[in-house]
Amino acid sequence: MAVVWLDDVRADDLDLVGGKGASLGELTGAGLPVPPGFVVTASTYRAFIEDAGIDDELFSAVEVDHEDSAALKQAHETAHNLIMGTPMPEDVREEILDAYRSIGDGDAFVAVRSSATAEDLPDASFAGQQETFLNVTEEELLESVKACWASLFSERAIYYRNRKGFPHDKVDIAVVVQQMVDSEKSGVMFTRHPSTGEKKVIIEAAWGLGEAVVSGTVSPDNYVVNRESGDVETATIADKKTMCVRDEETGQTVDREVPNEKRHDRVLTDGEVARLLELGELVEDHYETPQDVEWAVYDGDVYMLQSRPITTISEDANGDDGANERTRSDGVSDDVLMRGLGASPGIASGRARIVTKLDHLDQVAEGDIIVTEMTMPDMVPAMKRAAGIVTDEGGMTSHAAIVSRELGVPAVVGTGDATTTIDDGDIITIDGDKGTIREGEEPEEKQRQPVEEARPKTPVKPMTATEVKVNVSIPEAAERAAATGADGVGLLRIEHMVLTLGKTPERYIEQNGERAYVDEIVSGVREVAEEFYPRPVRVRTLDAPTDEFRQLEGGENEPREHNPMLGYRGIRRGLDNPSIFRLELQAFRRLFDMGYDNVEVMFPLVNDAEDVLRAKEHMIEAGIDPDKREWGVMIETPAAALSIRELADAGIDFASFGTNDLTQYTLAVDRNNEHVANIYDELHPAVLKLIGDTIEACRETGVKTSICGQAGSKPKMAQFLVEKGVSSISANIDAVRDVQHEVKRVEQRLLLDSVR
Repeated sequence: MAVVWLDDVRADDLDLVGGKGASLGELTGAGLPVPPGFVVTASTYRAFIEDAGIDDELFSAVEVDHEDSAALKQAHETAHNLIMGTPMPEDVREEILDAYRSIGDGDAFVAVRSSATAEDLPDASFAGQQETFLNVTEEELLESVKACWASLFSERAIYYRNRKGFPHDKVDIAVVVQQMVDSEKSGVMFTRHPSTGEKKVIIEAAWGLGEAVVSGTVSPDNYVVNRESGDVETATIADKKTMCVRDEETGQTVDREVPNEKRHDRVLTDGEVARLLELGELVEDHYETPQDVEWAVYDGDVYMLQSRPITTISEDANGDDGANERTRSDGVSDDVLMRGLGASPGIASGRARIVTKLDHLDQVAEGDIIVTEMTMPDMVPAMKRAAGIVTDEGGMTSHAAIVSRELGVPAVVGTGDATTTIDDGDIITIDGDKGTIREGEEPEEKQRQPVEEARPKTPVKPMTATEVKVNVSIPEAAERAAATGADGVGLLRIEHMVLTLGKTPERYIEQNGERAYVDEIVSGVREVAEEFYPRPVRVRTLDAPTDEFRQLEGGENEPREHNPMLGYRGIRRGLDNPSIFRLELQAFRRLFDMGYDNVEVMFPLVNDAEDVLRAKEHMIEAGIDPDKREWGVMIETPAAALSIRELADAGIDFASFGTNDLTQYTLAVDRNNEHVANIYDELHPAVLKLIGDTIEACRETGVKTSICGQAGSKPKMAQFLVEKGVSSISANIDAVRDVQHEVKRVEQRLLLDSVR
């Protein structure tokens, strides 16, 4: 049997249906209202690769050096092509389609989600990287199932599995196919206080699909419910500006503005709260442990979409209703300034920083305590610097609570009026266990901030006037790159994030929608920007040649070019196909809105000022103010180098040399052609003259210069650049320390020469 229905699945079937499938089966079997669906079993995947004879080739292809990004990319492409290019057996096709036609009226929208059998293993971080497809119809169903199978071999999954030494041939994958709930309202529910275990149900709710609540893109209503009496003790009604809904014409998930008459309305009725409380009790009783539940309401019915154990309840939590009223362990009564909910355990003292506007975030220093009305995703970089968090509003599922627990930072939420009671600069102590805020500083030995041990320390590095940055190819390398002590990221390539999707941008958007595409870019860039914050991260817009796109699903529509390196790529493709380019800029806009002001935008393969001015217009249309954000261009063509003054007049803040392309275009040498490899030389006098003249012109016009090509890692090139006065050099991860020392040596020599 290729398919099993959720009605027939239980927890013991984990090896057959994976973690998601087993959880949904348990909820269904317990009589809870779960949308109907089935699971394409893990054994079906195993039979598919073995019967087709691709298993040995598949597992051999992914045994690569996980630190080699090129090898990792090739492994993913090989695995993806093997699976997607292998026909699904006819009997399996028919069984899946027959099952689908039994859902709803036979033409239902369904969610197709990966359910890996190893996803609950410790350190199995790759499990979260598998695929999900929403609003799928019969036409896309089979390909979506195969895409879920193929997602077992994404670059991230291969990387993590190889790094952890987990055998690829020991992991199977099931696929959950479940009817979509076109939610009118949705959210999350904790059946206990998630850090103290207190017997209160915390519910957060918003209009539309639950994606907005789970992702933190909307401030939901917050309800604290007494489990004994069923009374709503507090109901914080948020200003709900947006909601996620299914577009009736396209079937895609889109963002819509909440109608004005509903923005400040309470989402849940008393009856719906009572029903959720009832279901929460049933779920917790069934699993015999506190649960974190995702739910949705459609046409008056409440549905359970997912349930997982709460893992953040402290071991010493006693779960009593007076958890927030306990006295200090030394028996001395607290001099409590105010109280709230202890959302993240720990005790911290620090200087209060009142944050009422995003502009205030840069005032938050390491060790300060953020005091704000409610945190949002754009505050995360500042939250990582803070010793603790205090909010006026919110509960246990608020953004502040969730992020604080993840960071290990003590937090007190729902205080009501901390932003008006506490003065900016006051020294305060917060207790994330008891939910209290006191004046003054707690003795250091009594402060508890476990996150401090986890924060990576930046190594001591040579101090240089010329900044030394690092090139990052994939987000997974961000932590290692940051540990070099580099002054920032000189080049982060978007194309690596896009190519790992296994589809051309057009095909991916066609299947998943524009929002999903933007989300992928935001997620990848954010991982690096957060790791380096506040150090700058220079992100290059898409620059993949057509032959790389042709290897992807949808690549058959790519033009065939005799020399793709000289063809349809970089900014010329972006300007010619603005529908994709605008989505990239939307991703930058979202990152800026989220507070990642360390992100810089870089346009590749420009030729002249016209290219730059057109790109600048698109930035403005996307809501990015080019006068307030750092942005610039790659200097990869002789035309760009010779037009540098016109580019500067167009408003760029920086110019970055891509020496790989600049060399091949200057010398007419294909860098991938072994017949002329011997005359490929980044130190050729013509290349150096273009670079030197450009640096001189940029210094005169106030434009910063940098180099992000491979040549920046060479001592002779570093020496030349420092002598010419380049602003920064960006090197490969393994060369950063050497370049730092070389730059220091050259600067010292120049200093000595100047005083002789």
